[in-house]
Amino acid sequence: MNITLRQLRAFLAVSQHGGFGRAGERVGLTQSAISRSIRELEEQLGVKLLDRTTREVLLTASGQRLTAQLSRVLDELDGVLAEARQAGEQAKGTVRVASSPTLSASLMPTCLAACGQRYPQLQLQILDQVQRLNLASVLAGEVDFGLVVEPRTQPGLEGEAVLSDPFCLVLRDDHPLAAQPSVQWRQLQDAPLVLLDGNSGSRPLIEAALAAQGVTAQVVQQLGHSSAVFRVVEAGIGISVSPRLALPLPAGSRLTVRPLLPEIRRDVMLVRRAGRSLSPLAEKLWQLMREVLAAQQP
Repeated sequence: MNITLRQLRAFLAVSQHGGFGRAGERVGLTQSAISRSIRELEEQLGVKLLDRTTREVLLTASGQRLTAQLSRVLDELDGVLAEARQAGEQAKGTVRVASSPTLSASLMPTCLAACGQRYPQLQLQILDQVQRLNLASVLAGEVDFGLVVEPRTQPGLEGEAVLSDPFCLVLRDDHPLAAQPSVQWRQLQDAPLVLLDGNSGSRPLIEAALAAQGVTAQVVQQLGHSSAVFRVVEAGIGISVSPRLALPLPAGSRLTVRPLLPEIRRDVMLVRRAGRSLSPLAEKLWQLMREVLAAQQP
């Protein structure tokens, strides 16, 4: 049996208003559409619901029984749908988002503030951890979605880039390259590099950029956080390739930043499990973060 709400509402409107024309005005359908809907309903039920004459439309006994129950059922359905709509509008609940330390520090504060302003009853919880763990948390469903650096290959995920972030050179102000307004990637040949370790989403992108520019990297230290990288560079151990979003540099340090040319950027992405729909609350937050982050494009 294939009965639609449109057919039921059309029949109820006719039974309440006594004619096809007035019923059509009530539900926003033409008189012919009302007549067709009721004819289809009668065919599906296998009973005659209305007696039609040139002067009036009367309910049959079957039509009277259906009307008595249908009005109550549709009222209950309208109430359920109204509650669902109200819940979506209120956006009340918790959404969990995985984010790496650099992105949590540079981008998530603005997202938290925007969420609080637009959806005051929605609680955004950040799971702050390295990219490898963030991707695993998204795949396992431990979080609703993640804010990550573009994963090179990660089956089971889908997402969209929300901004791109250029790589730059971080070095002491007394380093010879600091005298230049910008630095070519090829000038990093054989230079001692202090980089984020392999848990960072940026590390494979930095290695790919060095290889693309024909630079053989001499990595002297690998660290888990940008703040540690900056301190080691300030100590004179080497220089560093860093995403711009990892800035600002520590206050009062002897460090400075130079653009790397040609400019190479990394994409920052929102990712979720492939083929899986977000909850209505998570979808609202996804759209909000996409809007907020696009406005922060470096």
